[in-house]
Amino acid sequence: MSHHHHTLPGQRPGVRRYVVASLVGNALEWYDFFLYATASAVVFGRLFFPSDVDPLVGTMAAFAGFAVGFAARPLGGIIFGHIGDKLGRKRALVMTLSIMGISTALMGLLPTYGQVGLWAPALLILLRVVQGIAAGGEWGGGVLLISENSSNSRRGMLSAFSQGGISLGFVLSSLVFFLVQLMPDAQFMAWGWRVPFLLSVVLLAVGAYIRFRLPESKEFTATSHNKQHRLPVLAAIKTHPREILVAMGLRVAENGGSYIFLSFSIAYGVHVGVDKGLLLMAVAVSMLVSFGTYIFFGHLSDRIGRRPVYALGAVGMGAMAFPFFSMIDSNTPAVVILAFLLGNGLCHGAMIGTQPAFFHELFSAEVRYSAMAIAHELAAVFAGGFAPLIATALLLQYGSSVPVSLYVIGLVLVTLVALAFSRHGIKVDQKEEAGREAEVLS
Repeated sequence: MSHHHHTLPGQRPGVRRYVVASLVGNALEWYDFFLYATASAVVFGRLFFPSDVDPLVGTMAAFAGFAVGFAARPLGGIIFGHIGDKLGRKRALVMTLSIMGISTALMGLLPTYGQVGLWAPALLILLRVVQGIAAGGEWGGGVLLISENSSNSRRGMLSAFSQGGISLGFVLSSLVFFLVQLMPDAQFMAWGWRVPFLLSVVLLAVGAYIRFRLPESKEFTATSHNKQHRLPVLAAIKTHPREILVAMGLRVAENGGSYIFLSFSIAYGVHVGVDKGLLLMAVAVSMLVSFGTYIFFGHLSDRIGRRPVYALGAVGMGAMAFPFFSMIDSNTPAVVILAFLLGNGLCHGAMIGTQPAFFHELFSAEVRYSAMAIAHELAAVFAGGFAPLIATALLLQYGSSVPVSLYVIGLVLVTLVALAFSRHGIKVDQKEEAGREAEVLS
């Protein structure tokens, strides 16, 4: 490890370098993760799943692969949480980035169903699982790169940049895919769709290089080796069971709501006759604006506290549950775009922007990577992974957006309960307390 490089506090790199490393890495990581989602709708259904079935079934099979990527995320959280708590944040993060980049590039090299039969979808799903494992390890570490190297007073604003990486990754993947789709369809289906996937290798090299040159996180370096646990994951569950549940609850409205307002809303809009191009543009615009709102809300949480800002976002999302769909029903471009801006930029943004610092402050350093990764990724499976499926099922069953709006309100209520429980006994400085618990445990 590189302990000896920075014995004097003055010699540490500015937190800016950590912000850049987190932002760039996160953007690339999620660029890869979202590429699959985009390609599922356009390419994979046609090329990787038998074409004699209804195209919708092919798309659905590709979306099942999307869900499988979610299911693999907690596994990644456990593996890289372990590595991150034992060997250091940096090492875990260079690994998640490399694994993600390689598996994405391999997707771009896969033979199609027409060439190798069932091997094609099988290999695609396998690579998707690997992507999911890498994504599961990424988020916690990307946040900690910043949150563990910034002062308490600026933690909210600075850590929000790592979330900004997610929105940039999303916009980047939509943009690249949009560009290659401009080629003639025959060429696009033959080889054009592969380009965004292969591009991943270039991006990966840049990201891994930036991360590899960073010193280890301050707080990780500070946890002495005798305080480390043999299995940080189990130690996290033992010492912070309540905080893990709180963190999972906090994600329900944020993650579930975002996948309804981002993924399902496109299916819904098409269903009620809104132009798909307009919907995709509205999503992209709202994601771009979100980059700014995340950082604004992170900053606000430094000023007025994490809980009020988070509550604001959750309550706002509940309030938007009905208007959001009626605004899409209006089929007026400005109103549709406004719906996405309010739903994603403001309501979702207030939760997402505050989340990294909030989560950081729930856990103590020696189990922090594991605890954050487990809470973040497990909740993603239940909240985000299932939300579009449940919402689509409700729409099919009732032919109306009302049950979906009620579902969103249900998600919000879960998060508000978690917020209420987050109040008790959580102090910004838990070091002594954590030290005592560690002694009792060991």
